[in-house]
Formats: sequence, C-alpha cells, structure tokens
Amino acid sequence: MNQKGLLVIISGPAGSGKGTIVSRLRELAPFDFSVSATTRSPRPGEQHGVHYYFVDKADFEKKIEQGEMLEYAQYVGNYYGTPRKPVEDALSAGKNIILDIEVKGALQIKEKMPEAIMIFVMPPDYETLLARIRGRGTETEEKILERLSRAKEEIYSAPDYDYVVYNYDGKDTEAADQILRIIDAEHAAMR
Repeated sequence: MNQKGLLVIISGPAGSGKGTIVSRLRELAPFDFSVSATTRSPRPGEQHGVHYYFVDKADFEKKIEQGEMLEYAQYVGNYYGTPRKPVEDALSAGKNIILDIEVKGALQIKEKMPEAIMIFVMPPDYETLLARIRGRGTETEEKILERLSRAKEEIYSAPDYDYVVYNYDGKDTEAADQILRIIDAEHAAMR
C-alpha cells in the first residue's frame, strides 16, 4: 500500500533563519524539498535548480497562466512560487516534502490542500531580526527596510499556522529537531 506523503510548509519573515533550519532538516531526515521558482537574481553561491529556479518575469507569468504554479506571490518586486508537478509527484509517491515559502503562498496552499502542516519560524526578537537581515550584506538599505516592514506583516500571520517554532541565535539545530518532533507527531495522528 502506498501511503501519501506529508506536505510540510515552513514560513517565516526574512531573517528568521528558516532557510538554515530547512537545510538542517534535509541533513537530519529524508525529505524531498520543493525548489521554488523566482524572478530575483541569484545571491552569491546560489545555484539554479538547487536553491531556486531562476526565471525571467515573462516565463514565470506564462507558468501562472498555464496553471503550473501551486502558489505564487510577489515579494519586494519579484515573483516567487512553487511549481505544482514536483510537489504532487512526491506526495503521490509517499514522500514527505518540505516547502520553504512566504506567508501568502503558504495560505494559498493551505486553502487548496488543508492537510498540509504549516510551521512558522519566528525570530526571538526584533533586534535579532534586524541584525540578521543587515548581516547578510547583500541588499541596499531601501531593500532592508522593505524586508523589515514585510517581516512585521508576516509575523501577524503566525496565528494562521498550525505551529510556531522560535529560532534563537546559534540554536537552529534545536529548532530543526523541534520541527522533526512535530512531523513525527503528525504522522502518528489519527485523522
């Protein structure tokens, strides 16, 4: 019997450390990871097809029109979204899959797939969030302020999630372990 996989959505504001936590999860457990598509330029060290599918705006909009995106949103002037087919294929094959996506996209998926488990990664406080965003050194002050404004909005969405996990500095492995315990509990749930 082929049991359907579990869809786990992980969101959090820029600077929450969700990307680091997702990397830890992939080291600790056998999850499929959905690679998102984006129209933003790659950051240093990011690779096409590994970190994101980097596409131009026209190609992304064509994928939207053809129903190839499970969810999508614009964030700080760029499109981000989840290609539909890889997610559906992994779940049908009985694989657990993690989506690292922003709040609006997560809520779109939850509406389409209510069985999805939504986990919000929360920074410990505003000062830590600010230091993490500034510490990247990859964005202009204007973009940093946009991300901070958006982060405040996203934090207000945390109650829409099934779980909230705090990511304290230097504790990303502990946050990943907490998420693994949540996933184990969800697999054991009698729903």
